[in-house]
Amino acid sequence: MAEASPPGEAAPAQESPPLSRQDRDTYNRMGQTMELFHNSFRHTWKVLYGACSSGKRPASMSMRQFLNTAADFCHHLHMHHSIEEQHIFPVLAQRMPAFRRELELLTQHKEIHKGMDKMEVYVDECKAGKRDLRMDELKEVMDSFGDVLWAHLSDEVQQLSADNMRRYWSLEEVRRLPM
Repeated sequence: MAEASPPGEAAPAQESPPLSRQDRDTYNRMGQTMELFHNSFRHTWKVLYGACSSGKRPASMSMRQFLNTAADFCHHLHMHHSIEEQHIFPVLAQRMPAFRRELELLTQHKEIHKGMDKMEVYVDECKAGKRDLRMDELKEVMDSFGDVLWAHLSDEVQQLSADNMRRYWSLEEVRRLPM
């Protein structure tokens, strides 16, 4: 079994032996779990954004359901990021630079939340009857953070891939990581 690298450092660059299927699954556990959450966000985004782009809600969705879907998207993504930032990223950041506060993944969270906060306000005002839903306006809000959101969903999973995780953690350590 490979020795883990010291905190804050990747193991020296060297050819790693191939992983058994079981070991690859162990190293991929966090990435695969994250991908499941991210796929749910991608699906909901596509429903909302597709409606905004076409100018009409899906035929199977009432106005109330559409607005609740948008509100739920924001709420669930806020919760997801809160859990990551409080419980997962601090542990990973001990060895993985991408999860440190000043680097890209957390910076992406901040950029996503700027746009998502606007989306949440917009949707809440529509739900409260303070404004009419205009798909072009909601699309404009979603456009303000869509690119960074989609990049983030991919970047985070890439950081949690088996090939990257094994650079920083032993098998035993990765089994004990939170998630």
